[in-house]
Amino acid sequence: MSRAGRRPPSQRQLRVGEELRHAIARILERNEIRDPDVAGRPVTVTEVSVSPDLSHATVFVVPLGGGDSTSLVAGLKRVRAYLRHEVATMVQLRVTPELVFAPDVSFERASRIDALLASPVVRRDIVAPDDEG
Repeated sequence: MSRAGRRPPSQRQLRVGEELRHAIARILERNEIRDPDVAGRPVTVTEVSVSPDLSHATVFVVPLGGGDSTSLVAGLKRVRAYLRHEVATMVQLRVTPELVFAPDVSFERASRIDALLASPVVRRDIVAPDDEG
């Protein structure tokens, strides 16, 4: 099913997603994870998207300052059982959702769009004829 056919997330999904985002960020800040791809790397948790039944959560992450997030996501996938256990102690839910980690590409996409809009070819089409000197 395409994204256009889905309903927007409910208030509860959004609220639980924010709680999970804050909890995961706090866990990662403590620097207790020993996986070599995660340990010592500052991570930004940009969004947590929760399924309608709250049983699955997709955690979008990006290394602080940018860079390749492939190894970071791989490391987080290896320690997701530990993260889920820690989240369960911090967030009061009937069932702690399964965590799925994914790189957040929205920043890369936004910078690519900015670069396209700044290019002379596109700028020529954007500028109105009466705006030119």
